[in-house]
Amino acid sequence: MADLLKPEPRPAPESVPFWEAAKQHRLELPRCEACDKHWFPPSRTCPHCLSTAFRWSEVSGRGKVFSFVIYDRVYHPAFEPEVPYVVALVELEEGPRMLTNIVGIKPAEVRCEMQVKVVFDDMPGGASVPKFAPA
Repeated sequence: MADLLKPEPRPAPESVPFWEAAKQHRLELPRCEACDKHWFPPSRTCPHCLSTAFRWSEVSGRGKVFSFVIYDRVYHPAFEPEVPYVVALVELEEGPRMLTNIVGIKPAEVRCEMQVKVVFDDMPGGASVPKFAPA
């Protein structure tokens, strides 16, 4: 099973800039030109004020664990070597929350409110997936 590859992201048109920045190990999110707020996941309209005027902006990559779950079950054979693993909702300093993995720590040690920072998991096909590790 070591030869199995994890599925790579397949970006929607709205998220292409997010994934392109991730390849360069930068975390970028849409930022509204009208209300100046960031949001995630990417979309063509600001969820805060419904403006369609926005730009992509690099964010700090720092945040805290808002909520999490530990997966002890294998849902895809390529993830078997990582079980158990943490899937978390991380609240970024800039406000948006991202669904992600917590790495670099034993799953049993993850806690809500734990400070984290972005790290990037480079995949064989060229994509890079933002994950978070203890700050």
